[in-house]
Amino acid sequence: MWAEILREFSDSPSQCRVVRFLLENGFGVNEDGRIVCNDVEIPATHIGKAIETDRRVVDATARRILAVPALRKVFTHMRASPDLSQVAGALDLSVITLIPKDAQQKGIVGAAVAVLVNRELAIRQIFVTDPYYAEEPKLVMILDEKVPPVVFEELRALPQVKQLII
Repeated sequence: MWAEILREFSDSPSQCRVVRFLLENGFGVNEDGRIVCNDVEIPATHIGKAIETDRRVVDATARRILAVPALRKVFTHMRASPDLSQVAGALDLSVITLIPKDAQQKGIVGAAVAVLVNRELAIRQIFVTDPYYAEEPKLVMILDEKVPPVVFEELRALPQVKQLII
């Protein structure tokens, strides 16, 4: 679906940047054509400044999203979730980031979660960046407790793993 969304904006690189930014951040568009994060409006000038484009491009992108029924359905229901990996240290949580060899391969999340479950580790949060628009897709797992070194060894040994970041 993401590839189709980006293809819809292939005629406008600046609008494509806006759409990519919205997707990467979980931002949506409300029925009034305003950019929102969980129903909180974000001024188009702020979005424009963040991606170095004019606010009019942001507004035009939002109107275009609402004009295409499939895009409207996606962006009017988009929700952002907190990323605990950015505050894990302050919350005494552990973060494991797995970079896959091939993000299109099936079973990466299941294999990694199986390692954690077999060691009876509690997962607080898990998220995967979408391989269609992320330059380097990754699996991020946030755990409630310190992770024993054997778990890192088992995760590194998975055939799908290119790199493990602790």
